[in-house]
Amino acid sequence: MTDCLFCRIIRGDIPTKKVYEDEHIFAFEDIDPKAPTHVLVIPKKHIRGLKEATPEDAEIIGRCHLTAAKIARDRGIEDGYRTVLNVGPRSGQSVFHLHVHLVGGRDLGWPPG
Repeated sequence: MTDCLFCRIIRGDIPTKKVYEDEHIFAFEDIDPKAPTHVLVIPKKHIRGLKEATPEDAEIIGRCHLTAAKIARDRGIEDGYRTVLNVGPRSGQSVFHLHVHLVGGRDLGWPPG
């Protein structure tokens, strides 16, 4: 999708602080972090959001979470972090390209939101 912010980031049209990239996944620092680690992990395939995902997208969604776990290990925050998928505008989703927030590096309260 040409006008999607995250697709433009993946293509390199918009600079970002890249954390990880492979053939399926791109991860970068959130520009408005809510914790010392706040990384967005996105599939390179454009999927509007979780509610639009299909069974064929299950593997790539799993890859997003496994990539988040790898980044958490690399950053030494395995003692506590969150992976979050916001779904729809009422949840706070503002970019409509599926993305997993990796949030950690501090104590996280419950309930969130």
